[in-house]
Amino acid sequence: MDSPEFDELDLRLVNALQLDGRAPFSRIAAVLGVSDQTVARRYRRLYAEGELRVVAVRDLERFGHDHWMLRLRCTPDASVSIATALARRPDTKWIGLTSGGTEVVCTTESRRPEDHEALLLGKLPRTPSIVEIGAHQLLHTFYGGPLGWFAKGPALTAEESAALRPAPVEPAEGPPEPLRLDAADEALIAALEQNGRAGYPELQKATGRSESAVKRRLDQLLRSGALFIDVEFDSVRFGYRSKAMLWITVAPSALASVGAALASHSEIPFAAATSGPSNIVAVVICREPAELYTYLSEKLGTLEGVQHVETSPLLRQVKRLTYAG
Repeated sequence: MDSPEFDELDLRLVNALQLDGRAPFSRIAAVLGVSDQTVARRYRRLYAEGELRVVAVRDLERFGHDHWMLRLRCTPDASVSIATALARRPDTKWIGLTSGGTEVVCTTESRRPEDHEALLLGKLPRTPSIVEIGAHQLLHTFYGGPLGWFAKGPALTAEESAALRPAPVEPAEGPPEPLRLDAADEALIAALEQNGRAGYPELQKATGRSESAVKRRLDQLLRSGALFIDVEFDSVRFGYRSKAMLWITVAPSALASVGAALASHSEIPFAAATSGPSNIVAVVICREPAELYTYLSEKLGTLEGVQHVETSPLLRQVKRLTYAG
């Protein structure tokens, strides 16, 4: 690791927050076997150093919004400025630089079809430094969302995880109706996207609702699965220095089985079925390039139905929300 300050307790704290990002420090401390003050001090240090953020994330399907992943091939001198400009847009969620800095990968949320069309057919094609645009609609998530990468690791025991994990969301009977939000809901979610651990007085001020109404509405959003609390962290500081995007082509009959296998792999924080030339996109996190090679050759490459894999090393994350570290 880059710093001896990032130790096993830090790892266990991040895992605990990924299970329940709004859990009181006292409950986390009791599970981890340390004092409340120790947990609070560790959290404040990680947050102040920019290594950790607890954020609220919408489940776009629950809101009836489309979720797209864009691949923008750029001239090398323009990729950073393009990524930075996209990061300022409220409809972008995760942005990374890959392929030696010549490609920007960006996920977008389309609340209306015309929103996506305006970006894809209007704004981006008029950007002279973008030489190629690929658009992939995310059709099904195999792993990601409220399922955190740390849940696959050994940082916490099964008993510790069970003590921290919130009650499971009750599945709806049949496809749920798209959730509608009013202005106060939007303000509530916006505040939690900035700080998923924001206190109720702060959320009351942001929404204009009473504290009891804020508690009740937030509980409804979390229990419905429309909103979940996730953790953004720097995996490099925990010793994981090799990250890449995987664009995987599999036989259609093997799409579900390969997706399920990826979901079980400890190296994969996110995997989804997509439209486009490849039909699965995934993020892989390893400690070093040699470990990435082993993963590609011995785990991913041996899955029945995998026909082609394009590996794009991730150089920098410009915007998270969240796809792990």
